[in-house]
Amino acid sequence: MTRSGAMRCRVLLLSVAALGAACTHARAQVTPPAPTPAAPAAAPRLDVRADTALLRRTLDSIADAHRGVVGYRITNLETGETLGRRGDETFPTASLIKVPVLVALFDLAEKKQLSLDDPVVLTDIDKVGGAGELQFLRTPLTLRLWDAAWLMSTLSDNTGTNLILDRIKIRRVWQKMEALGLPHTKVHSGSMTRIASVAPDSSAKYGLGVTTPDEMAQLFALLAQGKAVSPAADSTMLWILRHNADNSKLARFNYNVRLAHKTGDVDQARTDCGVFYLPARVVACVLTKGNEDRRYWDESEGNAVIARLGEAVVKAWRQ
Repeated sequence: MTRSGAMRCRVLLLSVAALGAACTHARAQVTPPAPTPAAPAAAPRLDVRADTALLRRTLDSIADAHRGVVGYRITNLETGETLGRRGDETFPTASLIKVPVLVALFDLAEKKQLSLDDPVVLTDIDKVGGAGELQFLRTPLTLRLWDAAWLMSTLSDNTGTNLILDRIKIRRVWQKMEALGLPHTKVHSGSMTRIASVAPDSSAKYGLGVTTPDEMAQLFALLAQGKAVSPAADSTMLWILRHNADNSKLARFNYNVRLAHKTGDVDQARTDCGVFYLPARVVACVLTKGNEDRRYWDESEGNAVIARLGEAVVKAWRQ
């Protein structure tokens, strides 16, 4: 079994266990687990700088060879070193848009407009295909918003995403992103339900969601700095995103490097954005579109180009 496959199995077992607990104790009040890493993280270092001229040549060489369009934004949060390509150009997000959904959910919880312990009931009519495990479980099933958020973020569960959007509403996600200064970052519809899009023209062009490399990188920078919702909420969201089961992109060649991230896959686009915890915290956001290779497997060119970019970024700052 591959490392990626083993990780998926581990997360699936944890997710099923969480769902079982939700069914048994649907009305109990629980506190979401604190974001406690396995080992204390070293303090970020301000003295580790990359050869950014060399790194830019490496990144652009990889991007130029790709049979598709590549945009990226790389930022060292400690030193301010920044590199970008097509940073303000709009790209399809695929499931990367689930991070703004997660942020909007936690923002409403922070404002006491809902609770992550609030129950949601899954029925057969809620189920959609694609990524995730909720579509295969027996109904009716009572779980919590926390459970849906966990599954959305770690397994990219489409049904779990829709349960959240049904509760918080798509326009709330727009409002939160606009409040953060990210006006081009928008979710259009629930997963696999484009017919109900709130922005049909944009949805037809970009699919589930749209963003730019600069805006999505900025969202992860705000999370890392505790400025997206609150320091506690942002820390918890990053802890969830460190459990993402998809290691086919930024994480592929970076074994044992801590990374809080979210990926996305649709026919012509592959995306991944996250925070690498190196001697410094480095935000890496890579979006692709117009990919000639549309195959859904780990070795597709869209995945490979993001993986090689991620490898180069870590090598530049992992000193």
